[in-house]
Amino acid sequence: MNAPLWIDEATLHSVLPYAAAVASLDEVLRQPGATSGTPPRQIVGTASGQVLLMPAEIPPFAGVKVVTVAPGNPALGLPRVNGVYVLFDSATLRPVAQFDAAALTAVRTAAVSALAVDRLAIPGAFKLAVIGAGPQARAHITSLAAVRPLQTVVVVARTPGNAQALLRHASNLGLGASAVDLENVGQAVGRADIVACCTTARDPLFDSNVLRSDATIVAVGSHEPDVRELDAALIRRATVVVESRRSAETAGDIVLAASPGVDAGDLVAGDLIDLVAGRIVVESGRPRVFKSVGEAWQDLVVAAAAYSRV
Repeated sequence: MNAPLWIDEATLHSVLPYAAAVASLDEVLRQPGATSGTPPRQIVGTASGQVLLMPAEIPPFAGVKVVTVAPGNPALGLPRVNGVYVLFDSATLRPVAQFDAAALTAVRTAAVSALAVDRLAIPGAFKLAVIGAGPQARAHITSLAAVRPLQTVVVVARTPGNAQALLRHASNLGLGASAVDLENVGQAVGRADIVACCTTARDPLFDSNVLRSDATIVAVGSHEPDVRELDAALIRRATVVVESRRSAETAGDIVLAASPGVDAGDLVAGDLIDLVAGRIVVESGRPRVFKSVGEAWQDLVVAAAAYSRV
């Protein structure tokens, strides 16, 4: 038996442009029932973090991501997220490829956000604000520039060195780039057409009253029900789209915005399948929110698309 291919971060980016990743996700979302059988994420606590297991099958492939989250790693100069993704032929269940799970996660998360933003954002959206300066922030700048004619990006970051690296990346994409510290986050998001929240924050990052009435906000930072990046006021007044209603049950941004008499599900306008099918009415004069927690079918779709191009 031939050994599975190893697809590292550099190979993944070289074979799969973001536009192709978005198109692959879009195609699967148009297939009835293709994503409905994905089991929920399994989380195992450890002494230094979490081990996450995310299996899925969409023939002709199946796959599983084993990824670890170690909050203390950055202080040691190590990545917070590590792991491996194994792609199988679904007919024989033979492993055909292995991926750097952190790289795959960054690509699929940003590609899903780009798919949603392309349908939610106003036609003239060209000003992006990114909160955070890690791998997800970098991926979101690239993915959103692939689907929208961005002109400028403002990076809101806690660490100046990380912000400067991200500014160089944005400049290499042809974007006008600047950075502000967290104390000036309101100034940055208040001028933006699109806001990408890519942090490990446990509480809202900004007062949503500063947002433009037609801004589009993406929040990808957490998958836990007691953690959020966005305040309740925004979720209650915005057009909110989630990956699926089941996954939204673990999204703190949604869960914590509920109140007596208002169920968390009532705050959601629809999911990605509804959005792609054109069943969500995006009202003018209201912010648009896409809340993502990550689902296993997304990893599988992106991994399969990359494998088919190697």
